[in-house]
Amino acid sequence: MSTRAADYLDAIEHLPEGATLVIHQVSWDDYERLLEDVLERPGLRISYDCGKLEIMSPLPEHEEYGRFIERLVQILSEELDSKVQSCGSATWKRQKLAKGVEPDCCYYVKNADRVIGKRKFDLESDPPPDIVVEIDVTNESLSKLSIYAGLSVPEVWRYDGNKTQFYELPPIGFREIQGSRLFPQLTPAMLTDALEQSKSEGQTVALRAFRHRLQGRI
Repeated sequence: MSTRAADYLDAIEHLPEGATLVIHQVSWDDYERLLEDVLERPGLRISYDCGKLEIMSPLPEHEEYGRFIERLVQILSEELDSKVQSCGSATWKRQKLAKGVEPDCCYYVKNADRVIGKRKFDLESDPPPDIVVEIDVTNESLSKLSIYAGLSVPEVWRYDGNKTQFYELPPIGFREIQGSRLFPQLTPAMLTDALEQSKSEGQTVALRAFRHRLQGRI
């Protein structure tokens, strides 16, 4: 282990929940080495963009929102009879672009058939996930849009603890959209309402209401 890699691990050990550590001028080799060294700490979110390394330790509610969105996407899959393959918070990276990222959730929709059963992905040959989700309670995730653009991710959902925003990747950069391109029946407001209802009335009630609302739009 290099001295710098050891320093990164030491800093991570002292990183409190909800905090973000940003380090500049990090080599690709050190980034990949760090990914291997933190395998026993799967809760961390690590991104890399042309030498800039960002490590975030999420709060408990961060994980809670991510799991709840997973359940909402499952309802979408069931009600729309659409194949959806979840890949959780897998690491996506391309050395040629010097970019890597770990979303809170990610899904294959159009390309679900191509990845069912796969356990390892290589973006040099595999398509990127069709949708990635960023929970932004503890960190400003807008800076990651350039990473997702570089990796050719078509759609990003971002929830900041109060509202949801959807972004799509046109020919140049991301732009905000008012409805999902992959799930046309879904709007950002529907996700926001479900998440807010889960905080006040519980997840079971919120999930049932989301399913009913979705059925009315099919």
